[in-house]
Amino acid sequence: MPVLNERAYLERAVETVLAQEFDGPGELILALGPSTDGTTELAHELAARDPRVVLVDNPAADIPVGLNLAIRAGRYPTIVRVDAHSELEPGYTADAIATLARTRAANVGGVMRADGRAPFQRAVARAYNSPVGLGGGAYHGGTQEGEAESAYLGVFRRAVLDEVGMFDESIRRGEDWELNYRIRRAGYRVWFDPALSVTYWPRESWQRLARQFRATGRWRGELVRRFGRGNSVRFFAPPLLLLTIALSVVVAVLQATGLLAGGWAVAASVVYLPVAAYVVLIVAWALLRGGSGWRDKLWTAAVLPTMHLSWGAGFLAGVAAGAHDTVDTSRLGDRNTPLP
Repeated sequence: MPVLNERAYLERAVETVLAQEFDGPGELILALGPSTDGTTELAHELAARDPRVVLVDNPAADIPVGLNLAIRAGRYPTIVRVDAHSELEPGYTADAIATLARTRAANVGGVMRADGRAPFQRAVARAYNSPVGLGGGAYHGGTQEGEAESAYLGVFRRAVLDEVGMFDESIRRGEDWELNYRIRRAGYRVWFDPALSVTYWPRESWQRLARQFRATGRWRGELVRRFGRGNSVRFFAPPLLLLTIALSVVVAVLQATGLLAGGWAVAASVVYLPVAAYVVLIVAWALLRGGSGWRDKLWTAAVLPTMHLSWGAGFLAGVAAGAHDTVDTSRLGDRNTPLP
């Protein structure tokens, strides 16, 4: 579990891991980044309460660095990746280990069930759980068991991680997708089991959500630069939306100034159709699936385009110039610090 500034979530996350029942011994290794909110002190308290909690320092704070430090410190042949911003459902570990054995896969993952405590966070959770929000990836609500492109968190055979090289420490976002890509290229299977469920708590503010998705989109652009056609077609939808909106603005300006007139103006107006369709989709989804109150519906209508456009802008920048040292600052205000 990579950990950084998670005091509000860490104790419950650790409790759900330690409550897992399965055959054989186990341990929970926390890779501690340089937190400023008391998370490190809480982690030491939790380790003092239960000898199964092991602490390793992750001064770099990068997710893949922390994960690799924790894996190297581990003693057992099965690696269960967990997150401080999530909670494992009862039976998750035992069921995942059974699925590993049954399917002979190298990695098994289940459904990310996002949840929220306040209206904004609940709106983000609804977006995560819907095909409109994050594009319909299996672990965002899939119901069909089978081979998958990637897996949320993941339960791995350690021998396979040793073989393919564990997490790439040069990738700060999307490191899980890249690792699963290498696993599949090595001839192993990544498996999705909808019976497995993890509760995930998304970002709590609009600004932090936008920063998170911009950084994630930029790293996806970097992964497109590195792996090209290995990326799913669905990753290209947000940048295409953003480009279409930009083109419609240009056309509107040309029409308003008279630089585009007559038949050409009528023909160019076709660019408004996909934008109008997107607006109708967002409004309809907010009204029908945006919660019970008007406040929840308004937040849903605001959250969806924030996610799409922030991600799309980051993606275009990543494809054009790479990700370089782009990091997610959404959990530390404006500090340029790598975050989980």
